[in-house]
Amino acid sequence: MKKWFPWILTGLFAAWFLSGMQEPKPVQDYDLAGWSRLPVLLNGRIQPLDSVARNCLLSISGKSLVRVKGSNSLSAAEWLLETTTRPQLADTRKFFRVQHPDLEGLLGTEKASLEYYSFNDVTNQLESIENQARTLMDSEQAKGSDAEKLRTPFQKDLMHLYESLVLYTRLKDSLIADDNAYFRAIPPAPGQPADAWLTIFDSNKSSAEAQPAIAFYADMAAANQNRQPVDFNRAAASYRIWLQNNNLAPQLAHSSREYFFNQIEPFYKSMVIYVAAAIFGCIYWINFSETMRRSGFKLLVLAFIIHTIGLGYRMYLEGRPPVTNLYSSAIFIGWGATLLGIILERIFKGGIGLVSAGFIGFTTLIIAHHLALSGDTMEMLRAVLDTNLWLATHVVVITMGYASMFVAGLLAIIYVLRGFFTRSLSPDIAKALVRMVYGIVCFATLFSFAGTILGGIWADQSWGRFWGWDPKENGALLIVLWNAIILHLRWGGMIKDRGLMISAIFGNIITSFSWFGVNMLGVGLHSYGFMDQAFTWLMIFDASQVLLIGLALVPVKYWKSLTLRQAYSPALPSLPS
Repeated sequence: MKKWFPWILTGLFAAWFLSGMQEPKPVQDYDLAGWSRLPVLLNGRIQPLDSVARNCLLSISGKSLVRVKGSNSLSAAEWLLETTTRPQLADTRKFFRVQHPDLEGLLGTEKASLEYYSFNDVTNQLESIENQARTLMDSEQAKGSDAEKLRTPFQKDLMHLYESLVLYTRLKDSLIADDNAYFRAIPPAPGQPADAWLTIFDSNKSSAEAQPAIAFYADMAAANQNRQPVDFNRAAASYRIWLQNNNLAPQLAHSSREYFFNQIEPFYKSMVIYVAAAIFGCIYWINFSETMRRSGFKLLVLAFIIHTIGLGYRMYLEGRPPVTNLYSSAIFIGWGATLLGIILERIFKGGIGLVSAGFIGFTTLIIAHHLALSGDTMEMLRAVLDTNLWLATHVVVITMGYASMFVAGLLAIIYVLRGFFTRSLSPDIAKALVRMVYGIVCFATLFSFAGTILGGIWADQSWGRFWGWDPKENGALLIVLWNAIILHLRWGGMIKDRGLMISAIFGNIITSFSWFGVNMLGVGLHSYGFMDQAFTWLMIFDASQVLLIGLALVPVKYWKSLTLRQAYSPALPSLPS
């Protein structure tokens, strides 16, 4: 059993992942999968209705499901179908997220926590919400472009609710003849450019070539309103055949591939498996069972394979290198950190690489999930970023530098926590951790320096100057300088093992500032990455790193690990402190 348990466990998780590749069963006899694959134009790219539904629902509610009392939850695709064809029923669903107690009070509740509301729940306050939102926007416009960054928590929640209501209203109008439509559902006529998609409102005023598509959507809407799944399925299948017969097969195929990517959910499933792998690694530290370590390592490799499949498939869909925005940078940093962890575990076999890779893989994918709440993660690139050469060189290299810095910092945290709180930091483990951190810092120095130089060359081609002390450039320089400081302090003998670990933990603060912090400033030529939602979490993370540094500075005679306390006993062999 000890021999086969790791393989059985890994096989079960692999089967769970592969189950997502099966064709979904009809929902109440409706071919929802066929409808979800239909292509539309939104955000400058062709995407399936399934992606529209997922991105919109995540943006509005922060979830990918709509809870329904007394029945199963609605998937995002079911919710969008209901929204566009049965809006009266959709208006009763509770999916509008409200967090601030003052805004809840405005809506007639006093519960000071996360609450969900339906469109009907806020109908009486629509005018008040719109007036307050417009007043705020007018005030911010008068104050200048930086005023939005100074919103209070109430104002942020108010604007989120207002924007969600506007988005929901536009979604309801997307498959009817209304000029408020959110996406373009009618494909271009023969001879028109590939991106000349129209809304149903626009197509009613154009040539007759668009009329069949309008008729198909009308048939699907009528069939759903009358609860006639057979007619709905027939109309959806007929529309797909019509698309193929009218030179629109490539768009249909692309949306089908993206639908398949959404269904297999590689990043969500790899995130779950990363957690399981890290747990098995922690169990190994408790009972030193080699079966637990091998089980965790096999799960880690499986999660990495699924992560790689997701990353590669996403690159295939976009036709781009792996990192194109902040969301994809989190995906790639997790991938790179996991790769380093697998290599470390193969070399040192102590569960350290296993736990660190599992933890970073899970954390970065959680970060990516929250970044996805802002909308489409495969959005069109800004003009300054629209070059695959530099995305594949500068961005990938600098992101690998981020990943390696976080791995070094986490290994240092493991050193401190195991040394201070447990007796498990043996001389061999301590020396192995020191070698790991030193080697990864060297690796991070190379990638951070090379990535920064490549970024300068790209900046020279894009903006006409190699270096301009832009906040993002300063963040990259800080990482390079800190790595150089660590190495020089180590080579000069000014820091020993604990000093190296403390320096690596402080590197987490610098790297997080370069990755996220400068985006919150909203200034400079890199301000297209502006965000402020993560400020609180960034401050919490930095504070935790400062606390860990303080813990590491406690004299080793107070550490629980006997290994480091041996340095104070002349009768025992010592380990450098």
